Amino acid sequence: MQPRAYRRTSWSLTALLALILAGGLASARANDEHFVIAFGAEPTQLDPTRTSAGVDAYFMSLFYETLLAIDPDLDQINWLAEDWRIEERDGLPVIFVKLREGVMFHDGTELTATDLAFAYERTSDPISRTAGRLRYVDRVDVLDRYRFEMVLNAPDAALIPGNLVLTAISAAHFAREGDEGVNLRPMGTGPYRFISRKPREELVIERFDDYWRDGPGNRPKRITIKIIPEDTTRVAAFKTGAVDWMDAVPPAQIESFKSLPGVRMASRPAPNNMYININAEQPRHPLSNVKVRQAIAHAIDFDAIIEYILYKQGIRTAQLAPGSTGYDPTLEPYPYDPDRARALLAEAGYARGINVPCYNLTTPREPYMKEMGEAMFAYMGVIGIRCRIVQLEYGAWINLARVGVRPYMDGILSTMWGQGLPGNPTEAWGGHVHSSGDGWGTYSYHKDPELDAMIEEIRTTMDQTRHVELIQQVARIRHERVAGGIPTYRPLITFAWRDTIDFNPWPQAFWRSMLEIGPAGKGGSAKGVPSESGSAGRATAARALAATSGTAE
Repeated sequence: MQPRAYRRTSWSLTALLALILAGGLASARANDEHFVIAFGAEPTQLDPTRTSAGVDAYFMSLFYETLLAIDPDLDQINWLAEDWRIEERDGLPVIFVKLREGVMFHDGTELTATDLAFAYERTSDPISRTAGRLRYVDRVDVLDRYRFEMVLNAPDAALIPGNLVLTAISAAHFAREGDEGVNLRPMGTGPYRFISRKPREELVIERFDDYWRDGPGNRPKRITIKIIPEDTTRVAAFKTGAVDWMDAVPPAQIESFKSLPGVRMASRPAPNNMYININAEQPRHPLSNVKVRQAIAHAIDFDAIIEYILYKQGIRTAQLAPGSTGYDPTLEPYPYDPDRARALLAEAGYARGINVPCYNLTTPREPYMKEMGEAMFAYMGVIGIRCRIVQLEYGAWINLARVGVRPYMDGILSTMWGQGLPGNPTEAWGGHVHSSGDGWGTYSYHKDPELDAMIEEIRTTMDQTRHVELIQQVARIRHERVAGGIPTYRPLITFAWRDTIDFNPWPQAFWRSMLEIGPAGKGGSAKGVPSESGSAGRATAARALAATSGTAE
């Protein structure tokens, strides 16, 4: 029997060949009404009130929208909220929101404040993996058809960076469809309507002509999104003309893509912060010893990995990426020092090394994720931390990462957590640094009461000066104790598309938003973005992260 990963690759190559030979897609695209695009990863969930994986946004951003949004210049703007403000009542914050009028769901009904109150009820339900994002929101009070209040029981510094958290969903649609139905037939206020889906193969969507922002805009009538996890197959699909747009151009091929005729490209910083999660909560396990964790931090040459494995498509981090709230440029990563790593292992009582399971993601959730993980584990082996590598596809990987499920993450995991753009760690640290329990630490394998208290204070401190001070304090303690994992880098993502298409990347869905895409030169909302090599690409990355030269092309 063939290994599962090999069978998937064979299927994808066969599907690609069939796609090319069929010829039908090319003729459909010729009239500017049908684009075919390729994603390297597929969502696990299409219900925005139940999502917990960043990849879910790839599809959900097509159908669903939030109260606030981040624009291409990384400024926060009003979206479905026409107006909002924070007031104080009885010593506690109250967030007043006025919705835009005339925003329509795909079924022709109008968005109202009642729908947002329903979104609060579902998202704050304990069975929702994102309930912790609303832990300090006591209730949502509907004032009239378009106005509501979020009444807090404590200050919450994560709500505003999180665009007020709530996603607009139709209470009537959810009542009709039930939990299973909304995953099969998503319906929101976004720029596209759901048509059909074949899991692990494709999603078909259609332009929503009554979209509140700009009607049909310049968007095509239909988009087919192909799911092609294998880099070589996705690249072949683009080069042969089977797809018009692709995400996650492999870093090794970015330079060659620039020479392709009729191709445009853009590189953007991902909102993900990559890190190594370490199970340090088992008292007798070697990984619970801080010297062992420090040895791991010294064992890996991340600068070399970024240079030679990622082809400079990454921004090294000590704790936070440049531009993030609380970023401290004086806090530097652990230097690569294998001799020091061996000495630390010996000081911890493990001079002969240790054996540990190491879990690696094979799906290209970020470019060269698999190869990067394998390189990290190889470096660890050199100093005596011998990995039994377990390769996982996305669904198994995200399930393993979660606390309180089986199988149990009993070793080291190559992973990530989104901090948004430009970036704020409040929500992320509450999820993977704070001890697990009571909605905190849903991906945490570390216990540190002092850090728990400080992270909770960060969450409830809305004074910006004190908020930043606390983040910087926690970052240093995390660094010294190697608590909640070892930060590694923030990736850069490169997209490619035909010059017959205008595409303006928005940061929603990790820059995969299809809000502004359309036939080239037709006007409307979509804008052309030239190939961003050299300084142009770096300027965009710098706006987000104050990135140094050489990190984006």
